[in-house]
Amino acid sequence: MDVQRAVVDRYPDPAYLPRLGEAIGAARAGGVPVIYVVVGFRPGCPEISVRNKMFGRLAGGTSPAGDDDQATQIHPDVAPEPGDILVTKRRVSAFAGSDLDMVLRAGGIDHLVLTGIATSGVVLSTVRQAADLDFGLTVLADGCLDADPEVHRVLTEKVFPHQADVTTVAGWALTG
Repeated sequence: MDVQRAVVDRYPDPAYLPRLGEAIGAARAGGVPVIYVVVGFRPGCPEISVRNKMFGRLAGGTSPAGDDDQATQIHPDVAPEPGDILVTKRRVSAFAGSDLDMVLRAGGIDHLVLTGIATSGVVLSTVRQAADLDFGLTVLADGCLDADPEVHRVLTEKVFPHQADVTTVAGWALTG
């Protein structure tokens, strides 16, 4: 989730994309559908309120997530392949303003394996909402990044285990 160029560039970790690529490769090899979730808005950003602390500065402006904007496309090191699904969300959670729930239910998917940037943003929000929607969950701790390593640690070690199995990319790839 949110592995768009502009987001990845704000979280410099040279080992992250290769690790994420390993998870994606393991999913494909195991026949697990790969779903990319990106944040995006219509031209003029009519879906953003000026009251929104995270996105409000974009209200009424030009969307930074237009299809032709290289910075907002999925990073080429982990780019989608034919058959992968792309979901556009309008807020922090992968479910907010998207058709993700419909895609999952139509595909008979009842368990999600989550990765993304940032742990305290899209991953936390999606874990909470997916758990409330009764999905089984696995979070790949090293498949997530956060600007604050301590926040990442607390979420993956203390918060997420209450609603998800938490493992590593390598650990999941061996069992997936």
